Amino acid sequence: MTRWRLALSGCVVLLLAAGTVAAAMPAGPPQGGAQAAQAAQAAQAVTAARTQPLGDDPAGFWYGTDSWPVPVKGGAPYSEPGISATYGGYIGMTGSWSYWLGCRGGFLAWSSANSAQADTNYTKYGKGIGTAVYWFMGGPGVDPDYNGSAAEASAWGARQAARALADAAGEHVTYPVLFMDIEIPGVAPAPDNGWNSVYTSPCSGVVKQSFVPAAVDRADFNGFAGYVKAHSKYVPGVYSAAGIWASIFGAGSAASIPHTDEWTYEPETANLPGAPVGWCLKSGGGCAQFFGGVTSGSPNALMWQWSGGGGVRNAIGDFDQIDAARQR
Repeated sequence: MTRWRLALSGCVVLLLAAGTVAAAMPAGPPQGGAQAAQAAQAAQAVTAARTQPLGDDPAGFWYGTDSWPVPVKGGAPYSEPGISATYGGYIGMTGSWSYWLGCRGGFLAWSSANSAQADTNYTKYGKGIGTAVYWFMGGPGVDPDYNGSAAEASAWGARQAARALADAAGEHVTYPVLFMDIEIPGVAPAPDNGWNSVYTSPCSGVVKQSFVPAAVDRADFNGFAGYVKAHSKYVPGVYSAAGIWASIFGAGSAASIPHTDEWTYEPETANLPGAPVGWCLKSGGGCAQFFGGVTSGSPNALMWQWSGGGGVRNAIGDFDQIDAARQR
């Protein structure tokens, strides 16, 4: 995919809290009865707070990771690497059009270990979302049966959805939204994934037509979404960014998806201590930008990949913010 909550302030608060409790505890010999019990409970609360991973704000938000493996260390419940927070979820590439068709350069970005860790936090401790999945979507231009029609593009989208569902069935997926990854990745075999160009064959990398109508691109999208709705328990969603979305679908009706669940990836930062709170980076580097008519205030704004991947890299991997309060 193209593409780490501030711990320091939380630590300061906890240290201040520890000092407050210590100051409140009476000096001299231990006291008995209710007073001693209250002091002991206060000390235990501070100890627990100092060892409990901090979470995102407001309630319902979690930090997670996606795609390639990241080093989630320690025992359960697991913590987000690089951030003092609970590990709130994993979003993996369940499949890819190019990998499915056997193209050279096709790949899967999946971590069984991270998925299992996220699932443990979710199922055993009630933390986060567990595992979600996405499909690396092919545009009409990499359809083996491309003929320029919206009908064929819709059928191509449906065929991809069928394969995505089959792949997802092989994993322990706990999140109800299946995302289409729609982007211009700049990688083989088709740098634009067939959204703006038509190739001589899906795996050739050779462009025969440098234009795909936005309506045909949208038919591909609709075919995938419609198939997922009709044949599964999942809600179809989409991963993209405002600029990329406009470059594929334009600014008209083909680009309008105001009621579709979204996962975005702009803006991004390499500053892990500047992790977002709500939908804005703590470091002041901007706020999540959704697309197609969805805003951060929409119930369809679900996730934000705010660091990593092929965009703004960091030393660990892909980091995401997840609003679980909005999931279906």
